[in-house]
Amino acid sequence: MSQSWPSLLQERLKENGYAHRVFNSSITGDTTQGGLARLPRLLDKHQPGIVILELGGNDGLRGLPIEVTNQNLSSMIEQSQSAGATVILAEMRIPPNYGRTYTEKFNSMYTILTEQYDIALLPFLLQDIALEPGLMQADGIHPTARAQPVILEQVWSILQPFLQK
Repeated sequence: MSQSWPSLLQERLKENGYAHRVFNSSITGDTTQGGLARLPRLLDKHQPGIVILELGGNDGLRGLPIEVTNQNLSSMIEQSQSAGATVILAEMRIPPNYGRTYTEKFNSMYTILTEQYDIALLPFLLQDIALEPGLMQADGIHPTARAQPVILEQVWSILQPFLQK
């Protein structure tokens, strides 16, 4: 069994009597453009009741225009809502490599989108992990297997109120 938080989430759902199935459609290194291109097919195929959008970090790390990232996330939120899904947007954070203005605009984009679309915000998943020894890979960007249960608890706290048995 995989140690990723989506796999752990599937186990938690089953243990708690929820019939929901988790479809992890993420691709390591993907941008919001890639997610936007894949989303219509995924919505049609899986017809999800809940969509957790965890994208944008790679856009920020590449210094892509915030307006493009914002528009891509907006389109994904709108498409998911039009398909009847509840949307939870996972907040991303970036290091200050591109300067204060870019970083602040990027980091505030997620809160603004959740307010604009009246959707739930999943706070930055690495907030309590990034500086903890052994919870981040050598690249300093990706969490280790040991961090996955911590991430699961963060996701569960936001997700559970939206679940129906």
